[in-house]
Amino acid sequence: MNKIIPYGRQAITDADVEAVVTILRSDFLTQGPAIAEFEKKFAEYAGAEYAVAVSNGTAALHLCAMALNVQPGSRVITSPVTFAASANCVRYCGGEVHFADIDPETFLLDIEKVKALIAKHPKGYFQGIIPVDFAGNAVNLEAFRRVADEHGLWIIEDACHAPGGYFSDSTNTVQKCGNGRFADLAIFSFHPVKHIATGEGGMITTNNKALYEKLLLLRTHGITKDASRFENSTEDVAQGPWYYEMQELGYNYRLTDFQAALGISQLTRANENLARRKQIAKKYDEAFTNTPLLKPLASPGHAYHLYVIQSGNRAALYEHLRTNNIFAQVHYVPVHLMPYYKQFGFKKGDFPVAESYYDKCLSIPMYHSLDVNDQQFVIETILEFIR
Repeated sequence: MNKIIPYGRQAITDADVEAVVTILRSDFLTQGPAIAEFEKKFAEYAGAEYAVAVSNGTAALHLCAMALNVQPGSRVITSPVTFAASANCVRYCGGEVHFADIDPETFLLDIEKVKALIAKHPKGYFQGIIPVDFAGNAVNLEAFRRVADEHGLWIIEDACHAPGGYFSDSTNTVQKCGNGRFADLAIFSFHPVKHIATGEGGMITTNNKALYEKLLLLRTHGITKDASRFENSTEDVAQGPWYYEMQELGYNYRLTDFQAALGISQLTRANENLARRKQIAKKYDEAFTNTPLLKPLASPGHAYHLYVIQSGNRAALYEHLRTNNIFAQVHYVPVHLMPYYKQFGFKKGDFPVAESYYDKCLSIPMYHSLDVNDQQFVIETILEFIR
C-alpha cells in the first residue's frame, strides 16, 4: 500500500527540536522571554509595528473583536468561505454576522458585494469587515480600506492562510499580509498545517499602539502589573511590589515559551518554505493545464497554504484519491449553511458563488515538505481519474 499523503502537515527539524528542548531545560515554560522574542521577530517578518502572541488563531480573532469593542448590536461583514472562527469571533462578543459573496475568480470576499450590502442599510449600520486571505491568496486591503474609511468601519485581516503573502497596491508597491498599513488588526495561526507550526498558537499584528496595549491586557485575564496604568488609589497601589489590577474581563490566551521557541525556529525558514510551496504550485499548474480542473486566479503574492482545484465530479475524485492513500480535503463548507448560522435566517441560495465553489472545490496536498515523488504520484493519480 502507498504511504499516506495528507493535504497538509508540519515539518519539524532537528533545530526545532533543540529549540524546544532548550526552553524545557530553562527557567521559563510560560510567560518568559521567548514570547517577546517571537513577537518581535514576527512583527519584523510581517512588517508591522507590534505583534501579540496568543494560544491559537481563534483566540486571536476573539481578542481582536474584543479590542474593537464588538458587542450586542455590532454588525460585522465577512466571507462565507472560511473556517467558522472568522465569523464566530463576532458571535463570542454578542455581535451579528453578515456575509457577502465571494469573487468567482479569486474565491476572496467580493468587494463589490460588500459595497452593495453596505448600501442597502443606513449609515452606521455596520461596524467592521473581516476579509480572509483565503488559501494564501491575499485580499487587496487597500481597496477595502477605502470602503471602510468611507463608512467608518474597522478591518480585521484574517491572514491565517497567508504569512509571507502579499498584494500590490495602487502604486504597485508590495504590501505584505499583516503589515498593519490597511487593516486595524491582522491575525495568523500556527496550527500544524500552516506555514509556521507551533502545535497550536496564533499571532496578532497591528500598527496601533492603543490596540496593542489593550490586546496585551485582554490576553492575560485583563490583568496588568504596569504601575503607570493602575486605576486604584495610591493607598492601594502602595501595598507592595506584588500589587496588580484586573481592569478588564480578559482571558488566558497565552502562548507557552516552548511553543514560541518552536515558532522562532520555524520562522528562520519561512521564506525558504514559502518558495518551496510556490514551486509545488507551479508544478501543479503545469500538470493540470488543458484539463477540466478549474483553479482560482492566483496573484504573484499567493502564499499557497492550500492548492485548491475544482472538479465537476468532486466526490468521485475525492474517493479515488483516498483509495490511493491521498487524503485531500474540502475547504470549506460555507459558514452560512452551518445549522448554527441558519438559525439567523441564512439559507441555501443566499450566496450562490460561494455555494457553487463549495460544490466543486478540493484541496490537494500542499505543504513545503511534500516530497517530489509524492507530488508526482498525486498528479498522476488525478490525471488517471480524469482520463
